[in-house]
Amino acid sequence: MLNKNKFSKVLRLVVSIGACQMAGVIGAIFTTPKIGSWYLALQKPSFNPPSWIFGPVWTLLFFLMGVSLFLVWEKGFTSKKVKTALLFFVSQLFFNILWSVLFFGLGKPFFAFIAIFILWAFIALTILSFVKISKIAAWLLLPYLYWVAFASVLNLMIVLLN
Repeated sequence: MLNKNKFSKVLRLVVSIGACQMAGVIGAIFTTPKIGSWYLALQKPSFNPPSWIFGPVWTLLFFLMGVSLFLVWEKGFTSKKVKTALLFFVSQLFFNILWSVLFFGLGKPFFAFIAIFILWAFIALTILSFVKISKIAAWLLLPYLYWVAFASVLNLMIVLLN
């Protein structure tokens, strides 16, 4: 049986991962209906991955984000550097959702490109702030940073091709 401290730790981990996965669910609400229609009709670059790859990749990235968030949350909320780091984290999560709303929900790739550029910057700021608290937490966000950089190029190419 888990003691109170271990239960609290497990609960924080579940909440951290769940919150990040929920961001993915919210994004999917805007994305899924447009995959077979609007998105399919867009001109895309030759290096565009098949649509089926995005779900598993994002699920994994949101999981890694959740673990990263948990590692920083474990340090408490009392220090200014943790508060700043968490503010950057929440900001990048907001822009992650906003990108889905703009790109898929509203069908506005140009505005989505602006949002994904800001998203990338907030991910970078999150990593830079997390590294001061937990190097592992920062490292866990690197695949996300790289994927969003790739997604930014895809987004830009879609703007240019359409």
